[in-house]
Amino acid sequence: MNPPSRRVAVTGVGVLAACGAGRDAFWSGLLAAQPVGERRITGFDPEAFFENPKEAKRTDRFTQVALAAADEAVQQAGRIAADADRAGVILGTGVGGLETLEAQILVRHEKGARRVSPFLVPMMMANSAAAALSMKYGYRGPCETTCTACAAGTHAIGNAARLIATGRCDVMLTGGSEASMTETALAGFGNMTALSSTGVSRPFDAERDGFIMSEGAAVLVLEEWARAETRGATILAEVLGAASNADAHHITAPSPGGAGAISCMQLALDDAGLEPAAIVQINAHGTSTPLNDAAEAEAIAALFGTPGPAVTSTKGVTGHALGAAGALEAAAVVLSMQHRLIPPTDGTKALDPSLPPIDLVLHEPREWQPGPTLSNSFGFGGHNGCLVFGPA
Repeated sequence: MNPPSRRVAVTGVGVLAACGAGRDAFWSGLLAAQPVGERRITGFDPEAFFENPKEAKRTDRFTQVALAAADEAVQQAGRIAADADRAGVILGTGVGGLETLEAQILVRHEKGARRVSPFLVPMMMANSAAAALSMKYGYRGPCETTCTACAAGTHAIGNAARLIATGRCDVMLTGGSEASMTETALAGFGNMTALSSTGVSRPFDAERDGFIMSEGAAVLVLEEWARAETRGATILAEVLGAASNADAHHITAPSPGGAGAISCMQLALDDAGLEPAAIVQINAHGTSTPLNDAAEAEAIAALFGTPGPAVTSTKGVTGHALGAAGALEAAAVVLSMQHRLIPPTDGTKALDPSLPPIDLVLHEPREWQPGPTLSNSFGFGGHNGCLVFGPA
């Protein structure tokens, strides 16, 4: 972040996604072809992340996957040994424990109110995943939940980085988690024509017709840079800047011409102390919806020119994990730097000719020299979030 701020290092990454459980499987998935249709995490055993199997049954799936992602991230970070009062958790989610809520509504309807689980409230609370992480690791610093639709994971990481940069905390667990693929949620998104009718995600393609809903979680370990160096941690990347603003335009549609996105990207660059020409890669929000992709392409072209930096949308493979999307994409950016490859925008045959000619990475991964990278998230309600990462 801008001087006199402290530098923010990424020292751990943990991921569970439909394209792969664990960061190595996730990365392999990003380079493979997307499946057709639903994107659910398979083969996941939540009991492995609880001391008591009963606790797993008393925890909503979105919290379970957050705990699993955090476990992998903390293991990679190594011996953090943080002062508990200067370590915290900020997670994003768009919906929280919707799976539990929907199941218990059916229980009440079919069996009566007395059969509703006493664990309903703690399971469905949007803040339950952040609380679970703080209790598991004993972190007594800020423990917060960001709930800004599809920008939530990005906002959470930006807010967590700022707590380190300003000196309040030394270590933060941050990211996003979502597991809300219930029948009602899918029906609601489908009836508003947000979902693809073909079962294929095609970001920025002329034939794009909506997103593919998915579930997942990604957690990053953020540390104050000098502290991470002193303890001998492997620094994976650096959070250089972050920004958040609102379109103040429409509950679902982006502002015309991507005006809010332009402003948010510029604010993130300002926070990082960078000019647009310094950005080498953009991990786009790229949902495969007609309005969102058009507004984002226009915004990228307006700020960076054409063709501008390399652009990819990993949602072609991952699907759209709502409040976890920005966290999954932040993890993809860090892994992209580690592997020196930019994943292609899968499902997209060619850039829609009606859009500005941005440099969309298609068909094959692209080798690159890692440099400052922008990660975009734009959510329902007009919530915009951008992160700038740099290589370690």
